Amino acid sequence: MRAICFPAPRTVELRDIPTPEPKEGEVLVRCTHVALCGTNMGPYLGDGRWARIPWPPPPGWLGHENIGQIVKSRAAGWPEGTYVLAHPDDYNGFVEYIVSKPAGLARLPEGIEDPGAMVVAQPLATVLRAMARTGPVIRQRCAVVGQGPMGLIFTQFLGRMGASQVIAVDHVAWRLRWSKRYGATAVIDSTRENVVERVKELTDGQMVDFSVEAVGKPDALLTAAQVVRRRGRLMLFGVPHDDFAPFPWWHIMAAELEMIASMGPECMEYFQTAVDMLVRRDVDLASMVTPRLPWDRAAEAFQMYANPANHEDCLKITLVL
Repeated sequence: MRAICFPAPRTVELRDIPTPEPKEGEVLVRCTHVALCGTNMGPYLGDGRWARIPWPPPPGWLGHENIGQIVKSRAAGWPEGTYVLAHPDDYNGFVEYIVSKPAGLARLPEGIEDPGAMVVAQPLATVLRAMARTGPVIRQRCAVVGQGPMGLIFTQFLGRMGASQVIAVDHVAWRLRWSKRYGATAVIDSTRENVVERVKELTDGQMVDFSVEAVGKPDALLTAAQVVRRRGRLMLFGVPHDDFAPFPWWHIMAAELEMIASMGPECMEYFQTAVDMLVRRDVDLASMVTPRLPWDRAAEAFQMYANPANHEDCLKITLVL
């Protein structure tokens, strides 16, 4: 089968490797679409905590947003021919065929017009899991620091959940256009404005009740913490760039903020819910699945994702097999 391999940081090669065989209770999925994720960028660049791992990693390393069709099944209730959102059991999903267990599968509707758009169900599921742990946001002031695909999902979802304000923050100007499209009540370009002062203006000095950090870098965490009102809530969602980093302990303690961290494979519990929400158009996220590139342009896709400022409107970059 075809596989994307990373022989060294910033280096992408396409190779042929053996096709896996599913064990009892597993299925084999032939992938039609595999999306890139922000969590792939540290490994691809080989920086932060990823600079200290042994190279090379396994083929297909850390791909995990896969759409495809079951071609071999050893799991009851998952017949061959079923189109699915699938989580690779080994997290090495930048390959043509993956093995999945039923817990990591969600059914797509028969005859779905655009199965590729469903890759966004996986990141949506991670947001659903995070929001299930935070409590309501109805009539609350919210901020989302970072407007890549994950931040944009939070921006739209918070508005759909009844937030009175959703303030989007990013340093890439074109992303803020998408923030408005996805329902942000205000946007802040962090390269042009003092974010904390601007949030203070937008909230009449009240600051926000709930803030999401969707980047994983120390400066984004500091910003996300500083815009929260006293005894407000701070969601730590961006995958940390390194094992240890500066942290705004004094501010968080002095303001008595409630912190919630969310990252983990438990998001698979929300896969089917996420697919169903997209099909019903409870959320409208398919437009962010762009661009879609053929498999042989994988190296270009990773380079584009790693440099968003230079690639306007490149959000949930998806490889088509």
